[in-house]
Amino acid sequence: MRDFKKYDIWQLSHSFTLEIYKITSLFPKEELYGLTSQIRRASSSIPTNISEGCGRNSDKEFNQFLNIALGSANETEYLLILAKDLQYLNNEIAENQIEKINSIKSKIYKLKQVLIKL
Repeated sequence: MRDFKKYDIWQLSHSFTLEIYKITSLFPKEELYGLTSQIRRASSSIPTNISEGCGRNSDKEFNQFLNIALGSANETEYLLILAKDLQYLNNEIAENQIEKINSIKSKIYKLKQVLIKL
């Protein structure tokens, strides 16, 4: 069994999720059950699925959970774009977070490639 806390990608995505929670605390209150909730769930799904995949018995199963994490990362990226376009985030913060999520997506993809070769 793998220790998810030792994976850089888990550490990065966990830190990213903590940032998302801080950023979204400034969203309008009427978005609490809408965009705020959705972007928090999408971002937290990334480290959650990495964690769950680490508890599986095979590389194939782990890879499937990385697929889900990658999908959540794509969802998070879109929701950041939406938040920026709705002017809930300023351009600098949005672009910074989009850069981080794209880095996370790249690292997930690279990990998936390593698993495929094993």
